[in-house]
This record gives sequence, C-alpha cells and structure tokens, in this order.
Amino acid sequence: MAALLALAMTGFICIVMETLPAGLLPQISSGLGISQAITGQMVTAYALGSLLAAIPLTIATRGWRRRNVLLLTIVGFFIFNSITALSSHYVLTLVARFFAGVAAGLAWSLIAGYARRMVAPHQQGRALAVAMVGTPIALSLGVPLGTLMGSIVGWQTAFWIMSGLALLLIVWVIAKVPDYPGQSAHERLPLREVFTRPGVRPVLAVVIAWMLAHNMLYTYIAPFVAPAGLGERIDLVLLTFGVAALVGIWFAGMLVDKHLRATVLASLAAFALTALLFGFGARSPIVIYIGVAVWGITFGGAATLLQTALADAAGSGADVAMSMNVVAWNAAIAGGGVMGGMLLGSVGVGAFPWTLTILIAIALVIAWQARSHAFRPGVRRGGPAAVGH
Repeated sequence: MAALLALAMTGFICIVMETLPAGLLPQISSGLGISQAITGQMVTAYALGSLLAAIPLTIATRGWRRRNVLLLTIVGFFIFNSITALSSHYVLTLVARFFAGVAAGLAWSLIAGYARRMVAPHQQGRALAVAMVGTPIALSLGVPLGTLMGSIVGWQTAFWIMSGLALLLIVWVIAKVPDYPGQSAHERLPLREVFTRPGVRPVLAVVIAWMLAHNMLYTYIAPFVAPAGLGERIDLVLLTFGVAALVGIWFAGMLVDKHLRATVLASLAAFALTALLFGFGARSPIVIYIGVAVWGITFGGAATLLQTALADAAGSGADVAMSMNVVAWNAAIAGGGVMGGMLLGSVGVGAFPWTLTILIAIALVIAWQARSHAFRPGVRRGGPAAVGH
C-alpha cells in the first residue's frame, strides 16, 4: 500500500504541476510582466511536453530498471519546478514548463504498469485504483489549495513547495517502492505492433471521445454553471465534483477486476444521461449539483477502468500502450479546450450538453461493440501484461 500510494503521490504532483499556473494567472503575469493570455501558455507548454515525449521516452527507457525511471521523472519534477520558481524570464519559464511536462508524460506512462506488477493478476485493477487516487484529489483539493497558497505567499513559493514535495517523494520511493527489471531486448514490441493489437485502438478511441467530453465541460465549468446562478460558487461545484470522483475511484476499485465491461458501460451511460439532464435543466442549481456529482463519480473511475482495459489488451506492450494513452489523454485536454471555446464563442453554453451527449454516445457504441478484446465481459484474468512488463 505504501508503494502504491507513492505512485498516487506522483500522479498528484503531475496534476497540480500542470494546473497550478491556471490558478495563479494574475500573480504570475504581474511577476513576469506579461499578459494573462500569454501566461496561460505555461499550461499549454506543459501539456505539449507530455504529448511529444511520452511515447519516445517510454520506448527509450523500456530496458531500464523501473525504479530508476520513476526516480528520473521525480528528479525532473524537482529541477524544473525549481527553475520555474527561480525564473524571472518568460522564455526560460516556458522551457522549464515544457520539460516538466516531459517528465510527467514519462511518469504517466509508467504508473499503471508499475502498479500492476506489485500485485497478483486478480488484484491489478484494484491496485491501479489506489495508484490513481491522486488524480481526483489533485483536481478537487490540490489546485484550489495551490491557488490559495500562491495568493498568500506568492506564486514562486507555490512552485518551491512543489519542489519540496518532489524531494519528499524521492525519499519515499527509495524507501518503499520495490524495483523491477526493464524489458529484455526480445520482449520489446515495436510501437506499430502494440498499436495494432486487437483491443488497443478501441480503448484509445473511447479514451479520446470520453475525455473530450469531460474536458470540454471541466474547462468551461464556470460559464456553464453561471446560468444557474452558481458563477460565484464554482469552488463548491468543483469540490462536489472532486468528492464524487473519489467515490468513483472507490467504486472502480471494487468493480474493475470482476465487472470491468459492465462498469465502463454503466459509467458512460450515466454520463450521457447527465448530459441530457443538463440540456433540459441547466438553469436549476439542484440539477447542476446532482449532475456534477454523477459526472464526478463516472470520471473518478475512468482512468482505472480504461488503463486496466488498455493494459490487458496490450499484454507485454502495456507500457508502450500507456504512453499512447498519455498522448490520447493530453490531445483530449487540448481538444476539449478548443472545441469548448469554439462552441462558447459561437452558440454559447447551451450547446454543451448536446455535444457531450454525442461524444459519449460514440464512446458507448465503441465500448459496446469491443467485447472480444477491449472490454471483455466476466472476470478479468490479467493476461500477458500481468507479468510481462
């Protein structure tokens, strides 16, 4: 459990590092003497680093011992957060943010495979749920706390604190996380072979459709809830989402190993019904809070469910498949922001629920049809991924 929680802490730091500038835009723009729009590109640079580096770095480090790779990513967190805290030049800050994203991209590729190796095949889904618990905590509590911290002690101090957390995590990993060998040369599957394995592409397609819908709503949650009079209560709305996401992770941990397919289909169906509910009742605060809670539950378990399905489908190519997942996830973050922005600027937030419904319906159809290799019915049996990577 201590080792799995160290992985969860790694994910927590990744998420807070990525989103921290969004909560500190006024302070950073004032400190660096730039506009808030330009400051916002610190988030873009981070996502771009993860997007570009995840696959090549994962492939390049497949033969390395696993704990060395994990420690390398955390050392990257420390170095590039420290540079961000010290920098008084925007270009240097942007470069540091890019390489912080590079480190995070490699970390995300590593976490799922690492967690699965620590336990028996029938416990892999539950282990992954524990390792992913840092994500909803960061989304619900870490970002607001980081923003509050930055406004009280300054934005540089907020990044110094992230560096301090990285140092603590290095000690934690050395003390508690077991080491495993990398893949031998004959075990390393080519990227194309992993991508074309039955089941891998359907899971990635579901990731993109599901996360496009999620990120569109999450990115523009403030204007979306404004018609219900909740524009000033966005903190409570996000807290509701975060607590519900924690519940979702717990449910996923309980169900993933025995009912993965049913849980994925139920989560997508619940999100689709919530989108429809938003379409007809977006001006009601009660509808918003209920809908956000259901949405949070479905999102909380999503990473556990999808990464378990992807690792099972990829077998001994699971780490490479996870790097593809990082790319798909970050592309969905960027795509959700772009699509949501276009809708907001052209037809307004009223179009969001119907767009979400279409995207989730696409994901639901793909998941429903992919029962042979991607989202199999019945109890999970692990497969080659259990021991092969």
